[in-house]
Amino acid sequence: MNEPHILVIRRVLDAPRDLVYAAWIDPAQPARWWGPRGFAIVSNRMEVRVGGEWHRRMRSPEGTEHVSRGIYREIAPPERLVFSFAWEQGGAPGHGPETTVAVSFVDLGDGRTELILRQEGFATAAGRDEHRTGWSSALDRFADYLAGNIE
Repeated sequence: MNEPHILVIRRVLDAPRDLVYAAWIDPAQPARWWGPRGFAIVSNRMEVRVGGEWHRRMRSPEGTEHVSRGIYREIAPPERLVFSFAWEQGGAPGHGPETTVAVSFVDLGDGRTELILRQEGFATAAGRDEHRTGWSSALDRFADYLAGNIE
């Protein structure tokens, strides 16, 4: 039996939970922090409702475009957000399987929030580890964004 390849990243952020949650569901905000450091969001569409779609196109520092998309599966303000995640190439599925991302927002009671990102459905450990690198960089950008230090 194959063991599932699951990614879990935890971050404590110096911002209240309502603010952190809003930065994930307000369409104007992910365009400012989403993606690895150095990447730019070219387009960002979000229909934040269960069954609604999200779609992002980002450009690497080298000029390569990467497109990701998904469907919102669970929205529980301000505690949890669950969505599918898949890469797209030319309007068709891209590399890697469709995965599920669950983001939990834990109020630490002191103006800080613990963000727990769990992504599952990877076919390989290498695929999981590529996402760990991307999410870790994006969450570094997110912390900078929340602190008002936008690149």
